[in-house]
Amino acid sequence: MQETTIAILGAGAWGTALGNLAVANGHRVLLWSRRGTKTLDAVLQEAQIVLSAISMKGVRDVASQIKSCPVSPETIFVTATKGLEPTTSATPSQIWQTTFPDNGVVVLSGPNLSAEIQKSLPAATVVASNNTTAAKKVQMVFSSPRFRVYTNPDPLGVELGGTLKNVMAIAAGVCDGLQLGTNAKAALVTRGLTEMVRIGNFLGAKTETFYGLSGLGDLLATCNSPLSRNYQVGYQMACGKTLTNILANLPGTAEGVNTCQVLMQLVKQQNIAMPITEQVYRLLQGDVTPQQALDELMLRDIKPEYH
Repeated sequence: MQETTIAILGAGAWGTALGNLAVANGHRVLLWSRRGTKTLDAVLQEAQIVLSAISMKGVRDVASQIKSCPVSPETIFVTATKGLEPTTSATPSQIWQTTFPDNGVVVLSGPNLSAEIQKSLPAATVVASNNTTAAKKVQMVFSSPRFRVYTNPDPLGVELGGTLKNVMAIAAGVCDGLQLGTNAKAALVTRGLTEMVRIGNFLGAKTETFYGLSGLGDLLATCNSPLSRNYQVGYQMACGKTLTNILANLPGTAEGVNTCQVLMQLVKQQNIAMPITEQVYRLLQGDVTPQQALDELMLRDIKPEYH
């Protein structure tokens, strides 16, 4: 396809991995980070696609800065951030779409551990948007024999799949850290998916999206890999380390910690049953030990699997 100029915001592992995929496909990539020497103006000047791979806490600020830059209404914004804004519970794509209502906004999410993608190991992802043309354009830019890209018409569901699974990954890390075995892990991940669907439906996402790559796929990858930062938070807490110490030594951000806090605000306001999320929250707050959190889950009232 014709060469596309892509501005990637965030020069961390994920932004760099996505940039390398685009370069391998013959596209021009400009990287921007807060610590770099390039200005936003310079990076955005010719960009046809602006891909955000910055952490959740920086999304609104960067979006506001870009609003003062000359951006074409034809420019497509792609968000590869997984998280929820603490003050508003907004997703990254909602922030970008509100800031740029006339532009196409695409969510990119899936079982994509950046370290594996950097090694050219095969992977698949999902790009989702209300703008079908924008989604197909992004699909063409990033698709390759080692990176298969699917489109999806449910951007909220795709985005929430990648966000909510981070909380379950913390729980999975605890499960492995306590050496609870395969049966326990399978039960945890399955019931975790049920919680993801429940909160996702409440927020307006489609159920079927959570059984795709951006939901179940990402959940399996993140809950089963030591490469996952969120998994590492749970695993190391189960091994006796403090959350403060873990986060101080973690390479990058474990978005599940913040996401869990935002979810608990929603759970309390709307009275939604999220038992795994609640125990992860209590663990992160220091209210329970990993073993106590497990006991709380195992001793809940017995009930039908579907109700």
